[in-house]
Amino acid sequence: MFPNPGLDPQSKPARGLRRYIGLVEEELGLSGHGSFVQLDAPLSAYLAIDGHVPAFPDRDVALLWDERYGWSLAVEARCGEDLLVLAYLGDQVAPAPRVVAAFVRRALAGEAVGTPEPEALAAPDLHDELGAYAPVAEELLAAG
Repeated sequence: MFPNPGLDPQSKPARGLRRYIGLVEEELGLSGHGSFVQLDAPLSAYLAIDGHVPAFPDRDVALLWDERYGWSLAVEARCGEDLLVLAYLGDQVAPAPRVVAAFVRRALAGEAVGTPEPEALAAPDLHDELGAYAPVAEELLAAG
């Protein structure tokens, strides 16, 4: 069972999660057109990454996030079904966007990063952490 049943799309944690993912995209220089945020349990996100990892030069790369394991880097499997996870960032469920971007850049450069096995990460205050990323009212008015 996941720690939450999902998020109301207008809730502060949901807005914060979307902004957090957007900040990671900004750090990586991505457009945001190749990403998806799931607000149903388990919370998760998918970001298509520009570039390839040297070990799999012919496969597309994705950055994945979920509320249990945090960030992971994956490549598309040959069968076209699931993704093959290469490494988990670990340590925190929602580390600073610059930390996530460094993880991706190092992996794309061929460096050994993260851990190969998932480790369930404790994040009892995840909703508060995500909510801290929520845009303030002035930002919402300027964007709308």
